[in-house]
Amino acid sequence: MEALNNFGVDIILFLQGIGSWLDFPILFFSYLGNEEFFLLIMPAFYWCVSSAVGVRLGLLLLTSAALNSIFKLILHGPRPYWFSQQVQAKLTETSFGAPSGHSQNSAAIWGGLAASYKRTWLWVVAVIVIFFTGLSRLYVGVHFPQDVLSGWFFGFLILLAVLFLEKRVIAWWQGHGVMAKLLVAFLSSLALISLGVLAKASLGDWTIPTLWLENAAAAAPDAEPINPLSLEGIVANSGALFGLIMGIALLPHYGGFDAGGVYWKRAVRFIIGVIGVLLIWRGLGLVLPGGENLLGFVFRYLRYALVGAWISGIAPLLFTRTGLAEGSDKL
Repeated sequence: MEALNNFGVDIILFLQGIGSWLDFPILFFSYLGNEEFFLLIMPAFYWCVSSAVGVRLGLLLLTSAALNSIFKLILHGPRPYWFSQQVQAKLTETSFGAPSGHSQNSAAIWGGLAASYKRTWLWVVAVIVIFFTGLSRLYVGVHFPQDVLSGWFFGFLILLAVLFLEKRVIAWWQGHGVMAKLLVAFLSSLALISLGVLAKASLGDWTIPTLWLENAAAAAPDAEPINPLSLEGIVANSGALFGLIMGIALLPHYGGFDAGGVYWKRAVRFIIGVIGVLLIWRGLGLVLPGGENLLGFVFRYLRYALVGAWISGIAPLLFTRTGLAEGSDKL
């Protein structure tokens, strides 16, 4: 593995040696793979374009992100700037490197978007974004080539699994009541967290190499210290996944939601919705207890579950009650 990592360092140094003029376009593509960006795109589709596409993108994003956290713990590989002081850390990360979450999420989300509309031009755009998102992660020094390749692999695998199982899941969904849906969603979210706990436990007495800690600190002295064994990511994504499904399950009983309507109403819905996400995510994050302990995990789960429920249920209900949207019997 060390030889493979050294080969990866050579590729990264070549890319970084091209010139700093690449910083802006590369950082732009890196941002297109951020979970924060997807957390804007998914609600935008759900609230303003198509609730069905928004649901698909939301499930792809949160499932991919949760599984990526598990994969990282299993593989527990370093970031390039942790591994070699030659690599410039143009961005920093605290989690393990493999597989690349940006590459995995991009493959799942942009692939899911293209699959939803079945337009050739959209597939071309998706492939370009997916490729340059992965390439950007090499340039900024946070991933080896094998991290990006494995991220693409898992991302497309998750997308294919969702597309393959979608009709069966919808059939099950339509044939069961709210309590059954909520129970399965909650147990599924707990199963993901349990897999993360098991993945971490499988490492036994493994500790972060001192060299990784020293190189990471030297590359970015002012950055947040690396914490690759943290379970906060998988708890957050699992909580958001439960909240998202909870909102989808309950909304039809309150009149449903139609993402159509005049464009100014769609714009207002998006602005109000995003403000709500920020207030819940950031506001509660400032007042609720945190940390790597049971209480911190419980409040983190609840906070992100509320974010998911706001996106899929509470905000749409607010929109229909205020006349910013019409009801619907879909979903």
